[in-house]
Amino acid sequence: MSQYDIYIFILCFIVFTLFTVTFSFLLYHIIKLTKKLIRAGVEDENIIKEAEKARKKGSCLGKTVDCVVSLVLCAILLVFFGFSMYVNFREDTYFEDIPTLKVVRSASMAKVHEKNTALKDAGITNQFDTFDILFVYDKPAAEDLKLYDVVIYEVDDIQLSHRIVGIEEPNNVHPNERYFLLQGDAVDKPDRFPVKYEQIKGIWKGEKIKFVGSFILFMQSPAGWLCIILVIVTMIASPKMEKSLAREKEERLRIIEESIEKEGATV
Repeated sequence: MSQYDIYIFILCFIVFTLFTVTFSFLLYHIIKLTKKLIRAGVEDENIIKEAEKARKKGSCLGKTVDCVVSLVLCAILLVFFGFSMYVNFREDTYFEDIPTLKVVRSASMAKVHEKNTALKDAGITNQFDTFDILFVYDKPAAEDLKLYDVVIYEVDDIQLSHRIVGIEEPNNVHPNERYFLLQGDAVDKPDRFPVKYEQIKGIWKGEKIKFVGSFILFMQSPAGWLCIILVIVTMIASPKMEKSLAREKEERLRIIEESIEKEGATV
């Protein structure tokens, strides 16, 4: 984690804690007030209607459906979280046959700039946009890289995804290696400095998933982690609160039924 990530995490944690405490305080008082209303008989009509519906439909079935829906939603969220962690841990490791998933974080390859006439003439249309996920493979040998290949390369510890627009063959300046000139399709000029082969980390072969990267980046962020914690806490707390209210309603329903039986016996 960088210092900035730590700062964001602490800030999110503080906001999350304040939000949780405030929400818990309000929820506690709402439940407390609801119980008072139930005991006072204000909710009798609703309680009787709920009991009748439960007898007709079967309360167990309704609870089972609610439980299944909650578990499915939680499973989907956990799958997204696990997938985001997988992408995060694998993003700097590349293999020849197994793709590494890379989230696009800029729009430098989103379209073809009007000045990039060479791309238009060559009919190259394999651009990608911000938040797309790229399937990236290990780089081929230096001599196998060719013009218009899209590669992932590293500059100042930052990995970028640009297209090869020029290749400098070995010469007097660099006699033993090729240099590669890179440029984003949406940018009007190539990168300032050519890139050495050792800076290139992987190659993109055209496979991508549209827009899913935004969810991945969120799940990788401190806010995403806290969201997972909030969901887990909610799933633990909600059934307990529902049971507490259900017991109160059952007790009130018993009182109502006893009262109805007494009135019937008196009549």
